[in-house]
Amino acid sequence: MVSQKRREHGKRKFGKEVGLAVPRVAGWESCVRAPTAITESEGGLYVCMNSFLGFGSQYVGRHHARAGQRAYLHITRTRKAKKEEDNNSGSGHPPKKKPTRLAIGIEGGFDVEQEHYEEDYKVVIFPDRQEVTSEDLGVMPDVVKERVSLSMAGIIAADSVSHALQVQQWDGEVRQESRFAADLKQLDNGIKIPPSGWRCEVCGLQENLWMNLTDGKVLCGRRYFDGSGGNNHALLYFQETGYPLAVKLGTITPDGADVYSYDEDDMVLDSKLPEHLSHFGIDMITMEKTERTMTELEIAVNQRVGEWEVIQESGTTLRPLFGEGLTGMKNLGNSCYLNSVMQVLFTVPDFARKYVSNIDKIMDEAPSDPTQDFKTQVAKLGYGLLSGEYSKPAPDPGDENGAAEAKDYQIGIAPRMFKALVGRGHPEFSTNRQQDAQEFLLHFINMVERNCRSGPNPSEAFRFLVEERIVCQQSQKAKYTQRVDYIIQLPVPMDQAVNTEELQEAERQRENGDSTVMPVRAQIPFAVCMAALSEPELLTDFWSSAVQAKTTATKTTRFSSFPDHLVIQIKKFTFGLDWVPKKLDVSIDVPDTLDLSALRASGQQPGEELLPEVAPPPLMTPDVEVKGILGSHGNEEDDSLYSPLLSPVLDDSTVSQLCDMGFPLEACRKAVYYTGNTGIDSAMNWVMGHMDDPDFSAPLVLPGCSGGTTPTTESVSEEHLATIVSMGFSREQATKALRATSNTLERAVDWIFSHLDDLESMEVSEGGRSAAESEAAREPPPGPCVRDGPGKYELFAFISHMGTSTMCGHYVCHIKKDQQWVIFNDQKVCASEKPPKDLGYLYFYRRVAE
Repeated sequence: MVSQKRREHGKRKFGKEVGLAVPRVAGWESCVRAPTAITESEGGLYVCMNSFLGFGSQYVGRHHARAGQRAYLHITRTRKAKKEEDNNSGSGHPPKKKPTRLAIGIEGGFDVEQEHYEEDYKVVIFPDRQEVTSEDLGVMPDVVKERVSLSMAGIIAADSVSHALQVQQWDGEVRQESRFAADLKQLDNGIKIPPSGWRCEVCGLQENLWMNLTDGKVLCGRRYFDGSGGNNHALLYFQETGYPLAVKLGTITPDGADVYSYDEDDMVLDSKLPEHLSHFGIDMITMEKTERTMTELEIAVNQRVGEWEVIQESGTTLRPLFGEGLTGMKNLGNSCYLNSVMQVLFTVPDFARKYVSNIDKIMDEAPSDPTQDFKTQVAKLGYGLLSGEYSKPAPDPGDENGAAEAKDYQIGIAPRMFKALVGRGHPEFSTNRQQDAQEFLLHFINMVERNCRSGPNPSEAFRFLVEERIVCQQSQKAKYTQRVDYIIQLPVPMDQAVNTEELQEAERQRENGDSTVMPVRAQIPFAVCMAALSEPELLTDFWSSAVQAKTTATKTTRFSSFPDHLVIQIKKFTFGLDWVPKKLDVSIDVPDTLDLSALRASGQQPGEELLPEVAPPPLMTPDVEVKGILGSHGNEEDDSLYSPLLSPVLDDSTVSQLCDMGFPLEACRKAVYYTGNTGIDSAMNWVMGHMDDPDFSAPLVLPGCSGGTTPTTESVSEEHLATIVSMGFSREQATKALRATSNTLERAVDWIFSHLDDLESMEVSEGGRSAAESEAAREPPPGPCVRDGPGKYELFAFISHMGTSTMCGHYVCHIKKDQQWVIFNDQKVCASEKPPKDLGYLYFYRRVAE
């Protein structure tokens, strides 16, 4: 039989001499319904020996029928015995080293998880699933025998896509030379720093001390989110003096030290550090490390992140859960934000119906390369989470005698291909860095919107309309606008904590140098946060069309519609007065049920007069030369006197964002023009308020102009035009796409395929009229589809964050299933005994049926 066994399954090097493409093969990375454990299951994984796509046993027959491929390499594997894995001394492998570098895939950094398996390979011929024996191969022509052997060798030796994604190198210790280091001015004040016995000169703390390299001042470092660390005196001193560089005492060795630049807000390099330290009597050669460096502190946090103690329920023994809707997800390296968001989203019925209930239809319609198809990858992930097929206890390989028993945690599915697809081209989500769960939620919703132009759109479950009522305080006239939103952002009024005295006492003790004081968390009532959201906001720079000048106004925000599912974000992450990001350590008594009926918008009030629909003065950019309309004071030689209404410069990025939402290009231009380039929110409000206008899609005609003078826009690239035209689109269609996407080719191609229905009507007539001229005759498109109903909700999920900022720490989610709270901590899924509902970051509510 043509089969091979491979004892060590680790990192694979692809043999270039084979001449095959890099196969996309791995457990979870098969292109259809095949999570991590598939190659360990009885069915194994089938890899097409021509396209190198991998399939589970349920779907390989479907691929054979569609693609006509017959030869597949069947891979099955079993985990090696635990004793053999861990007892490295017997196998000749050195023991695992603890990480000493804040990095991934780099010597000294965190190791990429390498599980060891025993693998078995067989060639199988479809449709009869006939296994090719060695006798069969021996009688085949030499060219066939060679080709099969080389294909097998190439697949077995190849780096899988999952591994390639997993070992993306990331080095958290790469630091840049400070721009202040070379010319740092040091004061000749006679200060000499002793080799030990340091104290903060303000509060007396004896740890986490930093010496300013300008004047030798020794002060304590920043306070951490839990109250530990220092008292911010080094930071406050920088704000007073502007002295930028400080070195952490206790980290100085002959090899260097931790140097922080407050001005650059980052750890930096100081090539003149020996000289700078010598100025204050410190000899680097004789110094020894007595405190952990900042890197070591971060490594310690990363090593603890997977421990159960971090998850607020450390005082109880949690019962593991398995079954449908109870599947864990592997942490791919700072991917807990993605895991938590996707677990919650697939609890929403709209997403389950769209992607899981229709999975057979989705797989039937999948393109030839489903690895790059959004719908296929989302459906694969959803099926893996909800089906229960992969929610099973992790098998224990057993000991040398073969004894084995199931573990109390799951292997978990590893959504590497999904993460790569949704993060592709994004400056943050394409990396291995930690991200903000709220930002990822909105990013994914945006991708769903773009991929659901036709058919059911599950994002509608979160979409709602917000009414903003602005009242001019001088004329008392009002203006009403609407905008689409998906999340409520609740402010946290720290000055209204119910335990203010306790907080002040703890602060006083810390300032007096008491390092033993226990951290105190601010307790904020949820009702106070809602009041801060609903109370009128004062606008001090409002341009009133009634008085034709800037004045003050009040803005009140209400719900024009209530969504089926409501997302509330607690704005825990903010910036201090020094613009340094920080996390508010607060406890909020978030309720299980919520009634927002009182926040329903009521529209224009009886007898209320509206502000006139007059545009503010157009925004002119001073660096753009503007040619004006020749008036009574102008001539062809001198047009320095011009009308300010001609050729204002529009914000192309705002125009592009509106076009991506499906609105006509000319309407988007008018929205940006009539709101004075003030941003996407005000432009969107204008769109929502003018969608019923008969000239909504007509070209913009500026006041004072008899023709169709249009605002200045960036000229499109002829090279980009030719590329899109070569794909079968007209020049007018290509021009519209490029202008709608700021002349970016990749975005333009994506945009044009998302607007095919609009572009089909852009046929140029014999008279040469383009779509811009003919759009006025078209019916305006319908507005965003929103659902509405009662404003009563119940809490069904929340996502919590542990750490000092969104860029570090750990996310977990709690989801209520069958009246039982369940905690999803990556691949650990357990019944929750004490769900920390007061410490959440994102809260998810569903409408209560009346």
